[in-house]
Amino acid sequence: MPETPPRVVVTHWVHPEVVSYLAGFCEPAVPSRDEGVWPGPRVAELAAGADGLITCMADTVDAAFLAGCPRLRVISTTLKGYDNFDAAACTRHGVWLTILPDLLTVPTAELTVGLILGLTRQIGAADRYVRSGQFTGWRPQFYGTGLSGSLVGIVGMGQVGRAAATRLRAFGARIAYYDQRPLDAGLARELAATRLDLAGLLASSNVVLVLLPLDEATVRLIDAAALARMRPGAFLVNVGRGSVVDEEAVALALHSGRLGGYAADVFAMEDWALPGHPAQIPAGLLSHPRTLLTPHLGSAVDGVRRQMSLAAARQVQQALSGQRPDHAVNDPQR
Repeated sequence: MPETPPRVVVTHWVHPEVVSYLAGFCEPAVPSRDEGVWPGPRVAELAAGADGLITCMADTVDAAFLAGCPRLRVISTTLKGYDNFDAAACTRHGVWLTILPDLLTVPTAELTVGLILGLTRQIGAADRYVRSGQFTGWRPQFYGTGLSGSLVGIVGMGQVGRAAATRLRAFGARIAYYDQRPLDAGLARELAATRLDLAGLLASSNVVLVLLPLDEATVRLIDAAALARMRPGAFLVNVGRGSVVDEEAVALALHSGRLGGYAADVFAMEDWALPGHPAQIPAGLLSHPRTLLTPHLGSAVDGVRRQMSLAAARQVQQALSGQRPDHAVNDPQR
């Protein structure tokens, strides 16, 4: 009698090529494109009998979830950051936890530049104005801020920060950065990047770009006090993690006129594992005309998402065949 193939649950829609790849070594369960992402209770129900799990930003895994998954051997995230996943609990339960460290860098850096341009040049507001029917010809309005000669201060100079800096330099922007670790001297020269402390960066930058991961040290790092240190009229852009920024404080700074604008692709409501995380985006951000908000589109390039899902599937295959996955963040075999 043939051996029953392992079961793998994918929590979100993936390309048909990914489903075909999975079907070559397991029995996959995948939501339809209309379903998009399965809700938590449905994921838990299916994962109870699964050997592998491929997850996305909408998911969270803790000890209680793992207790209901006795067969589970691997959780492969289509993510770089894994703060919504309890790595220690995975290790205790004998489950591999894997990430994707490389594929998200370029598309996220591209979106970052797009958000900066959209915010500083008021592209969203201008688009709404044209669509409203009020536009009858050129008027002296929607004057924005150019990138050429502006100082962009990058908070968190990791892979995405460096990729964003490279692209911003092409616009003639000057680069400053804050990070616990200094750049290699050669790279710092190539980017013409000046390392500052956080207070100095906030006080001098025309645009502050937040690209930090979420941990105990970075929760609400950009709070009311930090916002008060920023140049009046400066812009804040968050493409790191939502809870690194105090969103309520940002809303107040916008309404007071202290902050020139806020763009974000990440929100505190997404940080499921953080105790007391808000259930929704503050109304003060949603209603303000000087905000530009996107629904976590950092890696939302069709070809990139296909590559990411295939890379996640390969790591599941590695784990289920007894190998160490390429990008595991834990070691349940110890």
